[in-house]
Amino acid sequence: MNKTQPKIIVIDDDPTGSQTVHSCLLLMQWDVNTLMQGLQDSAPIFFILSNTRAMNPEQAIATIQSICHNLKIAIAKAEIQDFLVVSRSDSTLRGHYPVETDVIAQELGGFDAHFLTPAFFEGGRITVDQTHYLLIDGVKTPVAETEFARDSVFGYSHSYLPDYVAEKTQGKIAPEQVVRFSLSDIRTGKIRSRLLELKHNQCVVVDGECQADFDLLAEAILQATAQGKRFLFRSAASLLTSLAQLGKQPIAAENMARYRPTERPGVVLVGSHVQKTTQQLNQLLKEQVVGIEVDVVALRDCPQAKTEILESVLAAVEKAFDQDQTAVIYTSRAELSFDDIQQRLEFGVAVSALLMEIVQGLPPTISFLISKGGITSNDVLSVGLNLTQARLLGQILPGCSVIRTEPTHPQFPNLPVVLFPGNVGDQHSLVATWQRLTIS
Repeated sequence: MNKTQPKIIVIDDDPTGSQTVHSCLLLMQWDVNTLMQGLQDSAPIFFILSNTRAMNPEQAIATIQSICHNLKIAIAKAEIQDFLVVSRSDSTLRGHYPVETDVIAQELGGFDAHFLTPAFFEGGRITVDQTHYLLIDGVKTPVAETEFARDSVFGYSHSYLPDYVAEKTQGKIAPEQVVRFSLSDIRTGKIRSRLLELKHNQCVVVDGECQADFDLLAEAILQATAQGKRFLFRSAASLLTSLAQLGKQPIAAENMARYRPTERPGVVLVGSHVQKTTQQLNQLLKEQVVGIEVDVVALRDCPQAKTEILESVLAAVEKAFDQDQTAVIYTSRAELSFDDIQQRLEFGVAVSALLMEIVQGLPPTISFLISKGGITSNDVLSVGLNLTQARLLGQILPGCSVIRTEPTHPQFPNLPVVLFPGNVGDQHSLVATWQRLTIS
């Protein structure tokens, strides 16, 4: 199958979509030359980190248009014949849908279908009978009944995906127009002929209960692609595992401490505010670490306090470092209110800017950096560390990717960085990640 394997181009709306693969490139920029590096890389898959989940719809449209415009040029220059495009987004259905897939279809054109494949097995997200569930303590909970559906920017009302599509497209795609691929269709092979019948960018929602389901789906998709079909995906990360077929990562998750460049302490940076992150943070703060709170309420009420907050945090980090302890830097947990969504987004940018100045002020001999939260992690890579690209090493826990900076990085050479999504893992996962990097 590898001989006919198309290049898998992933436009990721935050940097955590690579959480099920390894050994491929993550691109933080999308000029033509950088995109050429991704297209010509030996790995069958690469990621373009757009960070559009942190943007308003207008900014997201402009960003995706820019990426697709340059992709068209790069694909032609690299003479890539077969490719799949994945708009990777959140497994709990938060993000700019259908804005992003509409722009990709408009710019790159000619797709026979776009698929919604939100199942993310490592994170306990499954789709059965076209209804998307979160497994919470082993119980199947419809996603619309969770905190994620109440997101102030990307909220929604439906767990049944055809209704979700109708809601998000404001009725442009009616529920009955959505093509449905059930578990039975996938497991009995019925989807093979159905894939060949798709045309005019039909919307398809896909069930998935385990990785084997997506292995069968990917096999059928790659065969259909080899027969000339062109497909676009709005997907969580698990489908990428099946499409890329990369096998095991070079160093096992439990041995990731081998990547540490020094024997000094590391740093944990927590920006995500979801309930799961707060639970994980609380567990970590019980360990032999130094907790350092970033007072975002003070930043909201008095933006001029930024310098004072920055200096205070960095002084506390330096003290912890001198005592050979991990500094856990976290934003204050109070839920803040704003007059409108735009204000909230703008304040998020201000908080991130402060966190990135903190990253840039960290001791250069830290041995690792754990970044908790999708948007936080994107900014750590592109702003805090000023990377244009990075090679993905693999996962330290299911759903948690590790990249490493280049040996030539001016401040943090060969630094392993964990990209830890806000909504992944159980309450002990952040502790487990920290332990794997501190215990060699």
